[in-house]
Amino acid sequence: MRNSENSVKEFIDKLPEDRANAVLKLMEIADRALDEGFEKTITNDMVGYVVPKRIYPQGYRPSKGEPLPFLSFASQKNHIAIYHMAMYMDKDLLKWFEKEYSVRVDTKLDMGKSCIRFKNMEKIPYELLEELFKKISVMDFVKLYEDVLK
Repeated sequence: MRNSENSVKEFIDKLPEDRANAVLKLMEIADRALDEGFEKTITNDMVGYVVPKRIYPQGYRPSKGEPLPFLSFASQKNHIAIYHMAMYMDKDLLKWFEKEYSVRVDTKLDMGKSCIRFKNMEKIPYELLEELFKKISVMDFVKLYEDVLK
């Protein structure tokens, strides 16, 4: 894991212009909307936001020393992917997002367990995503994660 601004810049510089602009806007929204305890990182060729080990020392994989991942943005072959781990763990949050997406967006939701895929950069619902990002605090996410582990 690397978390320097140079690493983020390197990640963005590798992307096609339309994808770079979309990821930059997503990062801007996340930086503004996420609880201040989350920390921006670069890991597995994605920009991510994690619960740092200073807040949750157990981390995601204690044997590997990884912090708990919360949100990531990736540029895949045919789409931008947003990985939101809380939606994978919280069925009420997932239902809220699916309902709001269907009401606000005129394209079909393309989603896996924790992955939202956007093939058209013009159709990314930034306002809805900002609302989603605001819904979970660092400590709420840690509790959710621990509840799922039980």
